[in-house]
Amino acid sequence: MSHDQASYLELLARGAAVEAYDRPVLLARAGGADSETLSGLEHAKQLALRVRAELEGRRRREAELSALFETAHDLSGLRDLDAVLRAIVQRARSLLGTEVAYLSLNDPAAGDTYMRVTEGSVSARFQQLRLGMGEGLGGLVAQTARPYVTESYFDDERFQHTRTIDSGVRDEGLVAILGVPLMLGSQVIGVLFAADRRARVFEREQVALLGSFAAHAAVAIDTANLLAETRSALAELERANEIIRDHSAVIERASDVHDRLTELVLHGGGVHDVADALSEVLGGTVEFADLGSPSLTALALSGTDGHAIRHHDDWLAAVSAGGELLGALVLHGHPSLDPVDRRTLERAAMVTSLLLLARRSAGEAEQRVRGELLDDLLDAPGRDPRLLRERATRLRADLDAAHVVLAARIADHPGTRAADGADGASRATADRQRLYSAASHLAATRHGLAAARDGGTVLLLPLGPGDSAADLARHTAKHLGGTLREPVTVGASAPVEALVATPGATAGGYAEARRCVEALRLLGRSGEGAAARDLGFLGLLLADSRDIEGFVGRTIGAVTDYDERRGTDLVRTLDAYFASGMSPARTKDELHVHVNTVAQRLERVGRLLGDDWQSPARALEIQLALRLHAISGAVAR
Repeated sequence: MSHDQASYLELLARGAAVEAYDRPVLLARAGGADSETLSGLEHAKQLALRVRAELEGRRRREAELSALFETAHDLSGLRDLDAVLRAIVQRARSLLGTEVAYLSLNDPAAGDTYMRVTEGSVSARFQQLRLGMGEGLGGLVAQTARPYVTESYFDDERFQHTRTIDSGVRDEGLVAILGVPLMLGSQVIGVLFAADRRARVFEREQVALLGSFAAHAAVAIDTANLLAETRSALAELERANEIIRDHSAVIERASDVHDRLTELVLHGGGVHDVADALSEVLGGTVEFADLGSPSLTALALSGTDGHAIRHHDDWLAAVSAGGELLGALVLHGHPSLDPVDRRTLERAAMVTSLLLLARRSAGEAEQRVRGELLDDLLDAPGRDPRLLRERATRLRADLDAAHVVLAARIADHPGTRAADGADGASRATADRQRLYSAASHLAATRHGLAAARDGGTVLLLPLGPGDSAADLARHTAKHLGGTLREPVTVGASAPVEALVATPGATAGGYAEARRCVEALRLLGRSGEGAAARDLGFLGLLLADSRDIEGFVGRTIGAVTDYDERRGTDLVRTLDAYFASGMSPARTKDELHVHVNTVAQRLERVGRLLGDDWQSPARALEIQLALRLHAISGAVAR
């Protein structure tokens, strides 16, 4: 073997590109080699290329088999169907070397097909496509139950084109598409696709490989459905078995708890005495959930007509009086509760409500005192600071700590609208009284103040460590709404310091909180709680301070920071993307770059801002932040 021929072995050893195999022949020809030598070199080159092709094929088949093995391993430990389907689509995209891969599933109830998983897609319209049965390339695959490939989607007339599908494909910039069916028996349940943004020929081996991934995806879906059905059946059997096993002791426990509750009422027992007695009789743990408990929130959202309800593995019985929710008795450790035990829990809740009403009457006088102190802070800021602090101390309130002023309104009766007629006025008055009563109780438990004002209630609550004004507003809206069992809207001021030493601070905070309540109503968000900065760009208009820099940082700070660190151009890409109607194809013309570059940049933006960055609400905020960022940058220069 000559030195020139041996060079082909070196090329094979280092995995050189195909073009490198022409070099030995060219060098020999330039060196004046005879025809016999050149012929031998040409023969050696062809043999080397054949060996290289065989090695490449073996490596490709090894990678394909490895990916299929990993997919089968995922199926054996199936926990999260979405995670398995995403892994299948990602592997299909990687092995076929395509720019995009996606999987659609049929929706028998809606009679159409929808996108379930996409990988590499950057178009929001494409990711949200829903296709009618029989439409587009996927419809042809579903009809024939056979793979289908097109080198140029828009030039292919063998399937039914529709405006909706073509618009989504054009927006994504796809050209070559391969689709294979997902089969359960003889039924097509969806389609697995691989696609490129350029013309391309898919080889037979690639079609077969995508078909293998589609088979795994179908098995994953079928396995997940079977697991769900099995778990449901086992849960039903377990509950039935528990009812049969415990039924013999239920009647005796009911009699025992009746005697204990009667004795407690006669001897002036308290709420926790009722819970302790019930725990012993029912053989579980019973606790009283007050107005700040998550259990009470679940009870308020579910609604109750005096019957106990199940929440996860607990049972909840409302403690209420006159339509107002005062708390709940929560039974832990009984996921399946006998009907007789449920009735026992409900009767104990009635006894608890009587005990609470007796205790409330003693607290109403304290509520009036708290309301008078808050009225003085709002209307007479010139009062003697020493006397104000002394009055607050008796109520366990610290006026030198940071506080938030909150305005609360029942959603059906905002302060700007009067009720119609005598009945309406009476109902509105009753609602305001219920709101004030619930707010006063909350203020007492939080060492704050509350007063009825302007058709609603104003609260002054201390700001705890790690809390924000927005957190406090949301918690208060949820708490009061759960107590009254109807939506309550709460607006919060920015944190207020030195209430006594700063005349007008409380009144100013209340004015900002009222503006926030009105904004929530106009935005159709009645029943929620928020502070000015919680409302995005609208908060800039409502708040006493105009924190433009903070708004821009919260909205697109991740992108601007990335550009500064990496020297990239993501902000300009976002500007062009929105100016082009959120179309990657038109964006690349604006930026004079390849559509793949646009796709890669938008993928990076999605990872920085979150998957929902193209939703209408987020997109509007991002565009405003981009405009403010540009303006502030121009001013700075």
